[in-house]
Order: sequence, then C-alpha cells, then structure tokens
Amino acid sequence: MRRIVLALLILAAPSAVQAQSQTQWSPAMNIQRSGEKPSAVPPADYFTGTVRLDAPFQAPAPARVGGATVTFEPGARTNWHTHPLGQTLIVTSGLGWVQLEGQPVQEIRPGDIVWIAPGERHWHGATATTAMSHIAIAESQDGKAVEWMEPVTDEQFQPASH
Repeated sequence: MRRIVLALLILAAPSAVQAQSQTQWSPAMNIQRSGEKPSAVPPADYFTGTVRLDAPFQAPAPARVGGATVTFEPGARTNWHTHPLGQTLIVTSGLGWVQLEGQPVQEIRPGDIVWIAPGERHWHGATATTAMSHIAIAESQDGKAVEWMEPVTDEQFQPASH
C-alpha cells in the first residue's frame, strides 16, 4: 500500500508543479521577466555620452536595494557621484574604467566585481574606444541611493584613455 501511495504522489508531482507555476506569485517573491521593462535613457544631467538602462529594479520596503544593468557606449560615463551606503558594480561585458577621486583610473573587465565604499566620490563608464555594461547595485538611505555631482570633464577623462 505504501508503494502505491508513494507512486501516486510521484506521478502527481509534475501536474502539481505545473499548476503552481500557472498561479500568481505571492508578495513574498517576484520574478521580473527579461524584456518586461523597456530599455530607457537615463537623465542626461547625470551622464556624458550614450548610456542605456535595462531591467531597473527596486525592492519594496523595508528592503532598500535597487539597481539596473547599465550600458555605456565608447566614451560614455557617469558624472562624479557618491552613494550613502556604497555601490557594487558587476561588469558583464566590454571594457570600462572606474576612478575614485584622487586615485588612478582602474580598468574593469567582464567578471570583475567593484565595491565602492559609502561616500566615496567616483565615476565609472566605458573606455574611450570600447563599450561596457555592468550591473549597478546600491542601497538607499532615507530614500536616497545616489548624490549626483558635476560631469567628468573631457580633460579628466582623456588621461584615462592613454
């Protein structure tokens, strides 16, 4: 009898899983499907060059993490900025640069993970000749995840291209 019940449970499992996958997810989990949100152009006030945002996300409160995949065309970059709780960059393609104020420019490549500490003034973007994409992740503090500042000038950017 046990074997028959066990066999029935095993046979029933695929249909139970299939039925479950057709139901709505609870508020405890959300899957954002690729392509659900269209690509967007971020505000030109915060970037130089051609930049695209894909799959932006913001976790609901009380969580405070958010981010997006950001693609920079050659020469494109962020303005100088800081993050109150820091920022993580996960480079997914291309070749890029990141710089902390007062420090040398660092090259970043696919697979690199960059942590920028809270309050550190920095910028990041593509190199002068190669596009770069990364996933940018930051937490908000008092509803704010970033403090934008002035653009990185061509003169500041050009030394990085040598």
